Amino acid sequence: MSKSVISTPGAPAAIGPYSQGIRTGTLIFTAGQIALDPATQQVVAGGITEQTKRALENLKAILEAAGSSLSQVVKATVFLKDFNDFAAMNAVYAAFLAPDGVLPPARTTIEAARLPKDVLIEIELVAEV
Repeated sequence: MSKSVISTPGAPAAIGPYSQGIRTGTLIFTAGQIALDPATQQVVAGGITEQTKRALENLKAILEAAGSSLSQVVKATVFLKDFNDFAAMNAVYAAFLAPDGVLPPARTTIEAARLPKDVLIEIELVAEV
């Protein structure tokens, strides 16, 4: 198995021993992305809508750096701090990952007791190249 690192300034820099993404064969695996602004490395202001949008913009940048796109996502995992935010998250998620004409990926959504930097959401993706 060969793997290559995906890195882009369009998403927050990795702050530990992990990569923004890894490509192996025709698959891309992203690290979980939270609502960090890549320019400032700070959590964006706002609630679940703003945080979901920022996390997905970060993921979009990683996939594009790898030669893929959100339309090629096959699996998503969503971690919510509060499952009461599901409907608001789902509306933003649908706009990014299931717009008209795009088959939505498989998805798992769970409530997590605590997320990095006490954000409201973290999302990771698997996509084809």
